[in-house]
Amino acid sequence: MVGSLINSLRGKGLPDLSPKSGADAQAVAALLALCPAHQPTPLLDCPDLAAAAGVARLTIKDERGRMGLGSFKALGAAYAIAREAAAVGGDLSVALAGRCYVTASAGNHGLSVAAGARVFGAQAVVYLAQTVPEGFAKRLQAMGAQVVRAGADYEASMQAASAAAKAEGWTLLSDGSWPGYVDLPFRVMEGYRQIATEIVAQCAAMPDFVLLQAGVGGLAAALAAELRLAWGDTPQMIVVEPDAAPALIESIRAGRVVVTTGPVSAMGRLDCKTPSMLALADLARDADRFVTLTEAQAAAGVAALAAAGLATTPSGGAGVAALLAGQDGIGPRAHVLCILSEGPEDV
Repeated sequence: MVGSLINSLRGKGLPDLSPKSGADAQAVAALLALCPAHQPTPLLDCPDLAAAAGVARLTIKDERGRMGLGSFKALGAAYAIAREAAAVGGDLSVALAGRCYVTASAGNHGLSVAAGARVFGAQAVVYLAQTVPEGFAKRLQAMGAQVVRAGADYEASMQAASAAAKAEGWTLLSDGSWPGYVDLPFRVMEGYRQIATEIVAQCAAMPDFVLLQAGVGGLAAALAAELRLAWGDTPQMIVVEPDAAPALIESIRAGRVVVTTGPVSAMGRLDCKTPSMLALADLARDADRFVTLTEAQAAAGVAALAAAGLATTPSGGAGVAALLAGQDGIGPRAHVLCILSEGPEDV
């Protein structure tokens, strides 16, 4: 691996960066129970990939079919919007009429914003960097979202979305957080905890290691926090990010939010140079190790997953790719859990 860092902040965290607490996975489950599109995603046993990785067992949580949106992101922004609609009450299909949610996205978060807005009568505007595949733009437009291209990378598109929110009076709905902007990102991360509650219910044996891919860090932080509540300190939590965007590993090393630089990564949904403040604080407390993944290692992981009948992207398969690339301390008797976070881009 290009980078590997044992988390010296484990168990302590960065409390000064975490002004929000009290996430409630049961509240997520209760709201999802009202949604006819919601079904738990499968937990797969993958013996051939386990053998290739040299471990005793590999379990994969397959998020590719989540609520028909193709990724775990369906649980985030759409859940945050649903909470706001439920607070209004009445006919939920028009509960948020007149509201407009704006965001920046590398793809899947925008789909969740668009889907949530459409269900509850709101509008959605999604800013995409020039590097985001056109297929995502077309999918967003098919959901009724307005798509605006802005900036060379995710950070630039987020700046444009933030400016538009202020200028137009729209609601900014980001999956990242920063000082003064935490409430909606907190709810987005709360929605992701549903994945962990499903894993605990589906997993007959607690794994020894959990590999969690990260962009701004919301998915990894939410799952690590909820799995710690269920399983305690025993599983080793390893966070995986591109070596082109080592935002979390460098922020953990510095003990504060660090803005990183690097080339464009094929792990597009993970190619975030600045971490979410809330996610960083939670991962500082709950993660045991942070590692970075090269482009070649990510490509090899995607190929291995495709050969196993699990088509995905370099972002979706990053945890499995990191395992296949080899990790210190993960031996031949280990049971490893990974997340297949999204389907292939051409679907």
